[in-house]
Amino acid sequence: MVSAVEQMAANTSWSALGKATDLRSRILFTLGLLIVYRLGTFIPVPGIDGVALREFMDNAQSGIGGMLTMFTGGALGRMGIFALGIMPYISASIIIQLMTSMVPALEQLKKEGEQGRKKINQYTRYGTVFLATLQSYALAVSLESGDMVTDPGLFFRASCMITLIGGTMFLMWLGEQITARGIGNGISLIIFVGIIAEIPAALAQFFASGRSGAISPAVIVGVLVMVVVTIGFVVFMERALRKVLIQYPRRQVGMKVMEGQNSHLPIKVNPAGVIPAIFASSLLLLPNTLSTFSGASTGPVMSTILAYFGPGQPLYLAFFTAMIVFFAYFYTFNVAFKPDEVAENLKNQNGFIPGIRPGKKTAEHIEYVVNRILVIGSLYLAAVCMLPEIARGQFAIPFYFGGTSVLIVVSVTMDTIQQVQSHLLAHQYESLIQKSQLRGKGKTRKKKGPARR
Repeated sequence: MVSAVEQMAANTSWSALGKATDLRSRILFTLGLLIVYRLGTFIPVPGIDGVALREFMDNAQSGIGGMLTMFTGGALGRMGIFALGIMPYISASIIIQLMTSMVPALEQLKKEGEQGRKKINQYTRYGTVFLATLQSYALAVSLESGDMVTDPGLFFRASCMITLIGGTMFLMWLGEQITARGIGNGISLIIFVGIIAEIPAALAQFFASGRSGAISPAVIVGVLVMVVVTIGFVVFMERALRKVLIQYPRRQVGMKVMEGQNSHLPIKVNPAGVIPAIFASSLLLLPNTLSTFSGASTGPVMSTILAYFGPGQPLYLAFFTAMIVFFAYFYTFNVAFKPDEVAENLKNQNGFIPGIRPGKKTAEHIEYVVNRILVIGSLYLAAVCMLPEIARGQFAIPFYFGGTSVLIVVSVTMDTIQQVQSHLLAHQYESLIQKSQLRGKGKTRKKKGPARR
């Protein structure tokens, strides 16, 4: 038998979007803010030598500069006001979440509910300003060292820092507004739109390389097949679940006796989603940004970092894989899926796993299951991100065809569509409730007069 919820979800169609006014306004609000973000990527930072920057970025596209441009939606290549992108905010979130699990005061704040969450978010914003200040100053100095500034000096550094910090804070605000009043996760959508907007130019450049003979037709066909297979694999793994059997005993509610029921606790193979790949990428981009723009004046330390941690290098791949696995476990157990809270909720609802005692034993069993599932989930993330990176390093494939970009695009698309469907399902519920209330009012009985004898 199909449940009522499953039947309503099957009947949900995009034609119902016209009737869901709240959802339509959320989508339009999200699209409007994303358009504002795209316009901001074309507004340049004052004092930049456009010709020198263009020549430099053309030479750097095949290296780490291509990845930097990808994650900033092309703003870094044009040195727009959003050149730092949303990465300082992501880096600050990583630091705060790591500190939350290690510092008792922050851990206590996390347990205080909504007020504690607001306080932690405020600390994240302060950390974003601090990191953006450091990165903007280092980027301004690197631009001066690379002779890409028309009038170097203190005034350029100050104006560049103020512009870049303001751009990052505005992007952070945009992401929070999209999450609160729009549809989808704002931060992920900003990265998603930046990647999607640059894909047509990357495709044109890729096919132009094929026409010129720089890339063979076999490689072009192989890359397209690899992208399609990767998309299908990501969709399959993101929808994969492990169902843990849950039983609810017979209970009495009022005068009714409710029979025992069986249910399932769904555990995704990848509960953390695309977050581990984004976190790992942000850590790799932080030192490489400075190494790239400092040009010939790069010091010995930065030269070593750029040589060993460049895309395709063994240390880069090993560090990227280790960070993906670490953040997959860390984000799952600290944010996405907490076994203690799940076990406590099951206990409060009188649910239990057959053969496992409620409470601590249930939490330990769920943690054991999640640990085993995450072995597959983290290896899947590492494989999706690493294998296309290795192929990209061998055949000069654009960064937009790499595993990280494909994973972000597919995961964010699936999450956003799922939220849209949830809103449509909620709208169907509301319409059914309103119809039932109207029918109830129409069926009011007329009062009958006294019967005649």
